[in-house]
Amino acid sequence: MKRRSLPVATAFAATTALLLTACGGGDDTPKANDKIAGADRGSTASASPSASTSADADRPDITLPGNVKDEFEGWKTGDATKDAILADAGRAQTAMNDAIIKGTSDTPGLAFYYKGKALTSSVKWVQKWLDAGITYTGTTRYYSPRVEIFDSKSAGVSYCADETKAYNKDRRSEKVDRTPAGNDAYVLYNTRLEKTAPGVWQTSDGTSVRGSKTCVR
Repeated sequence: MKRRSLPVATAFAATTALLLTACGGGDDTPKANDKIAGADRGSTASASPSASTSADADRPDITLPGNVKDEFEGWKTGDATKDAILADAGRAQTAMNDAIIKGTSDTPGLAFYYKGKALTSSVKWVQKWLDAGITYTGTTRYYSPRVEIFDSKSAGVSYCADETKAYNKDRRSEKVDRTPAGNDAYVLYNTRLEKTAPGVWQTSDGTSVRGSKTCVR
């Protein structure tokens, strides 16, 4: 099993192996590239995607364990709608990571923040981690987000993930694989989100490209 690509996890169409990539359904090892056409850049200020959310939505409480962290950089644009979209895109990523850590796809967060093709892919992605007998530990950094609003109920978000500080961990022995990371630890995600009646931006589709030159630093 290669080093997990944290993005954290995804189950969309990924073009490379099984690292923790969120939104990717590529090959069978956990591991994002094209940018959204015409998308706006987010600001560079660091912020957790926790603001600009709908007060009507009964959101599940998702708390990662102390040894696992999701850091979001530049996930604030100053535009209320875009910030709400980014917030839920970030929550979807964390929900995927939460499912992998817990070792089950039957979590409130996964079904809450994903739908349709993305939900199906996400469930399969979590199962691949279970089949491989691994989880992960460490920090994943998400940065350079771009948002494109298609209409009042749909939008696109692309962003990068840096998994150089995230490591695969054997579920039974708890041994951590700290093999030095290469360019594959950088992932570019492209996702589509659709707004529900309560105001939640659910991820409905997406792709991820591991080793994307756009994200490598």
